[in-house]
Amino acid sequence: MKNTVLLLFFFALMGCSDAPRETLKDHLLEDWRSLDREVTDLRKLVQSDTDPKKVVQAFSQSRLAYKNVEWALEYFQPETGRFVNGPALDEIEFEENRVFPPAGFQVIEELLAENDPKIKSEILREIDILRSNLEQARRHFEAISISDAQALDALRQQTYRIITLGITGFDSPIMFTSIAEAAVSLKSIGQTLEHFKTPVPEKLRREISNAVLFCNRTDFNTFDRAQFIVRFANPISASLAEFQQVARLETVTRQRVVRNQSPTLFDRQAFDADAFVPSNEYKTNPQKVALGEKLFYDPQLSGDGSRSCATCHQPEKAFTDGLRTNSALNGHSLTRNTPSLSYAAFQNAQFWDLRQLDLEKQSVDVIRNTDEMHGDFVQITKKLSANPTYSKGFKKAFPKSGQIEDWHVQNAIAAYIRTLGKFNSRFDAFMRGDLKALSNQEVEGMNLFMGKAKCATCHFTPLFNGTVPPIYAKTEQEVLGTPQDHTNRAQSNDAGRYEQNQLPQLRGAFKTPTVRNVAKTAPYMHNGAFRTLAEVVDFYDSGGGVGLGFKLENQTLPPDRLNLTANEKQALIAFMESLSDQ
Repeated sequence: MKNTVLLLFFFALMGCSDAPRETLKDHLLEDWRSLDREVTDLRKLVQSDTDPKKVVQAFSQSRLAYKNVEWALEYFQPETGRFVNGPALDEIEFEENRVFPPAGFQVIEELLAENDPKIKSEILREIDILRSNLEQARRHFEAISISDAQALDALRQQTYRIITLGITGFDSPIMFTSIAEAAVSLKSIGQTLEHFKTPVPEKLRREISNAVLFCNRTDFNTFDRAQFIVRFANPISASLAEFQQVARLETVTRQRVVRNQSPTLFDRQAFDADAFVPSNEYKTNPQKVALGEKLFYDPQLSGDGSRSCATCHQPEKAFTDGLRTNSALNGHSLTRNTPSLSYAAFQNAQFWDLRQLDLEKQSVDVIRNTDEMHGDFVQITKKLSANPTYSKGFKKAFPKSGQIEDWHVQNAIAAYIRTLGKFNSRFDAFMRGDLKALSNQEVEGMNLFMGKAKCATCHFTPLFNGTVPPIYAKTEQEVLGTPQDHTNRAQSNDAGRYEQNQLPQLRGAFKTPTVRNVAKTAPYMHNGAFRTLAEVVDFYDSGGGVGLGFKLENQTLPPDRLNLTANEKQALIAFMESLSDQ
C-alpha cells in the first residue's frame, strides 16, 4: 500500500494524467491507518497524564476518524463493530447463556467522563482492547475484495444508521458529539462513492455536501432532526438507490427487514413484515390473511368458547384491552399488561419477557395458556375441519396440504397480525414530504424524542420499538426500574426476562415495545403502572427507578434527570400522539 501511495504522489508531481486510480479498498485502508494513528495518539496522551481536556479532545478526534470506516466495519464485520462502538452494556448470547463485557469507544467515553486519575490503567486497558479489535478488522479488510455493489449497499445502510442512531445520541451518550460525527459519516459516504467505477451524479454530490453543512451549523440539542431527515437524509437515500440503477450494480441479496428496493426508510413498503417468519412456507399471502382475520375473532379457539384473540386485542385500542393487566378466564387479574399487536411483526421476540421468537409461537403460547384461552389444538383442528367454510379457506391458504394442521392455524393468525402495521400516521406523511402533516409543537416533540429526551436511543425511528437498526436482526430489552403503580412508592417485583434466562443482568428486563399508536394503548409499562403518557414522561425525566430512589444495580436506562420543561413534556406527548395510524 505504501508503494501505491508513493506512485500516486509521483504521478501527481509529474502532472501525469495516467496516474493509477486509488481503489475503494486503498481508500478504506488509508482511512483505517488514520484511525489507528488517532487511537495510538490517544493512548500516548493518557499514558503521559496529559491535561484531561486534551485527552477528551483526542478521544473525540479518534471517534471522528472511526466514522470514516464505520460504514465498512458495521456492514462486513458487525460482530466486531459491537465491541468497537456498541453500547457500554454487557452483550448476552442467549443461546449459550454467555455474557461478554462491553468494550470500545462508549466504554472509554464513560471512563473519561469520570475524570478520575485512579482509573488510568483501566482506560489504557480499554484502549488496548479497542486497538486489538481495530487491528483484527483491518487485517480482514486487507484479505477480502469489496465490490461496488457491496460498498453501495453498505453506504445505504450507513445512511439509515445516521438517521436512526447517529443523530440520536446513541453513539455518544455522554459527550453528545453525535452531530459532528454524523457530518463526518456523510462526508465519508461522498468520498467513498468517488472511488466507484461509475462517476457520481452531481446531484448526489450536492445533496451530501448540503447535508454536511447543515450538520456543521448546529449542536446536539438545537439540531433539527425533522428537517435533516426530510430535506437531506431522505433525498440522499433515494439518490443512492437511483445511483445503483445508473451504475447497473446488482442488488446484494440478504434477508433483511428493510426492502432493498425501498428508496428511503420511510417509504410505506420499506419494511418487510415477513422478515421474521420461521421459513418460506410461512410467508404471508392474501388467503392466509383473510383466514387469519376470521380465526382472530373466533371464540372457538378457546377451551370454553368464551374468548377470542380479539377479546384481549381490540382494534379500536390498537389491539390492546385498556386494562391495567389482563383478566384470566376465571376472572382474576394476571400480572402483565396486554401488549399491542400493531407492528408486532417487526420484532423477532414476542411477549414482555421475549420468551417466543415469532408470531406463530406467540399464538400457541396464548391459546394453550390455561389462564388466557385454555384451547386444545386437537379439538380446534377437528372443529375447523368440520366447518365447510373453514375447510375451503384452509385449502385456499395452504393448497399443498390435504388436511388442517396446527401450524396452519398458527400461521394464518400470524399472517393477519403481520398486516397490522399500517405506516400511515401523520408522522409518516411528514416524513414523506407533507410538511403540514405535523404542527410546530409536534415537530419540536420529534426533535426532543430523538435528541434531549433520549427516547430514540431505545425506541428506534421509524419503527419506534427496540429492534435495532439498520440491520433489524435483534430486539432489545431494557431494565427501567418500573414501579408497582403510578404512586412510585415501590418497585415492581416482576423478574421479567430473568424468568427465562437466569442472568443477573436480566432481572427486571422487559422488551422495548413500539411507541406507534401509543395514544390508544393506555395504561402503560409491563404492569400497566402508568395511567397516562404524562406519567410515563415524568418517570423517564426522573431517571427511571434509580432516579426515584429504588436500589437497582442493573438499570440500563441512564439514571440522570433529563430536566425537561413543562412545555417540552407537552411537545413530547404531542409527537407521540402523532404516531397513531389513520
